[in-house]
Amino acid sequence: MSGSHLIDRPWLPSLAVDDFEWRIDGQFNIAVACAEVHPADTPAVIVDRGDAAPEVCTFGNLVNRSRRLIAFLRSRGVDRGDRVAIMCAQSAETVVAHLAVYRMGAIAVPLSVKFGPEAALFRMADSGATAAVFDSACFSRLAAELPALGALTTVIVTGEQSSSSSVTGFDHIDTFDPADDLPVTGPDDPALLIYTSGTTGSPKGALHGHRVVLGHLPGVRRSQDGFPRPDDVFWTPADWAWAGGLLDVLLPSLYYGRPVVAADSRPTAATIDRILRQHRVTCSFLPPTLLKTMRNSEVDYSGTALRACCSGGEALGEALVDWAQQALGVRINEIYGQTEINLILGTCHSNSYSPPGSLGIATPGFDVVLLDEDAHPVATGDTGEICVRLPSPNAFLGYWNAVEKTAEKTAGGYLHTGDLAVQDSDGFYWFTGRNDDLISTAGYRVGPGEIEEQILRHPSVEMVAVVGVPDELRTEAIVAYVVARDGVDTGNGLAAELQQFVKNRLAFYQYPREVVFLDALPTTATGKIQRSRLRADHAPQR
Repeated sequence: MSGSHLIDRPWLPSLAVDDFEWRIDGQFNIAVACAEVHPADTPAVIVDRGDAAPEVCTFGNLVNRSRRLIAFLRSRGVDRGDRVAIMCAQSAETVVAHLAVYRMGAIAVPLSVKFGPEAALFRMADSGATAAVFDSACFSRLAAELPALGALTTVIVTGEQSSSSSVTGFDHIDTFDPADDLPVTGPDDPALLIYTSGTTGSPKGALHGHRVVLGHLPGVRRSQDGFPRPDDVFWTPADWAWAGGLLDVLLPSLYYGRPVVAADSRPTAATIDRILRQHRVTCSFLPPTLLKTMRNSEVDYSGTALRACCSGGEALGEALVDWAQQALGVRINEIYGQTEINLILGTCHSNSYSPPGSLGIATPGFDVVLLDEDAHPVATGDTGEICVRLPSPNAFLGYWNAVEKTAEKTAGGYLHTGDLAVQDSDGFYWFTGRNDDLISTAGYRVGPGEIEEQILRHPSVEMVAVVGVPDELRTEAIVAYVVARDGVDTGNGLAAELQQFVKNRLAFYQYPREVVFLDALPTTATGKIQRSRLRADHAPQR
């Protein structure tokens, strides 16, 4: 597989920190940069078919199909600036949908296939999505509730072999002539709307411009020990709806013309081993929880082609890093960031040493500072909030329809992460905690507000507070403290009923692993729930 065209890319960021500078032109479009510039016959997506031979989709095929999808969307009135939801497992069609939306100047709204109806419909309604692309499994789960979305007028389902007035199959789209007369976009034009959990209330939509792909490249190159190399093949089991799957793997891989594996199999230890071997995967992003699952299995991972791997979302710990180095033959690079600004800190073991347990150093191109509560830089060794000086190519444009929350997030010319850290005398950052109630569980950042809203809908619940408590496997486990309504029997399976209630409406990783019933919740003098007291007093239920 030739990699000679890599030298034609206009920008290959250095792994070093001291010789880096951003170079972003006035015109930039994700789909052009990630598909149209590459030779048409170059493999782009390797679709995993289990033990059968994979299907290989070329860049030419992606471009052709995405332009046909643009033609169809235009025929249904979808145009520049409109929001298009994409809720599909990893597949070539998922890539086609993303490229079409970016190329026509619309805004992609990726939705995790793990979302239940409540989580998915809220995001589609809040974004005002006028079109949506589902895989058949997701569509089946949501079909009965989609009519409630008044703005949603076009529904496309992958795998469907026919079209009707309400649903169009992907095969029907292939009958359209490829669209031309496509718009020119700039790096700050909106392209992507990813929802992030808030600490209170509903999730917020983080709107990114086309430049977000360029903003990720320095971090991707470092986290994958000098990606791309001519024979690199990239794969992650992470959902392509998350920044970790979409912006850390899929789009950077396409940008550099390297094939990415699409696999919709449940990522068991054995499945991960098969995919690594069968597709000669060289680079991967493996979430911490999966690494722990792999470590606890009997699978022998030695002898794969893996040369680089990163992980993020929670601290790995020295024992897990040591296991990975022995079992996988790679030193895991740890990455740090969030939906609003990603890959701002990290390690690159092939380029420099980082002490075990640290977040590494600032990614080239990012001015990272630790600020105190008065927005003043803290001294070396003191705790401060991780902030990034703006403007930054990786920073979001703002929260969707939330001007005040955007202003709070970007106060004083910095993007405030809400995470606390210290920087040692050698320049390495060390995570110390959050300054709010966000929960880090199994690699996901979960806000208590959305879970609390669901539990409060149950007729047996008067009040609820959701917190995260230490957990060996997940970093934090979600616990719901519930005050039941008068006369309600808190026994007789009510805890399990509330757990299932959340799991069905949101996502499986958002349901509380414990439900604790109290007579009253601890509050401040002004009535604010003291989640810190609940966390401090938590005793696991037996």
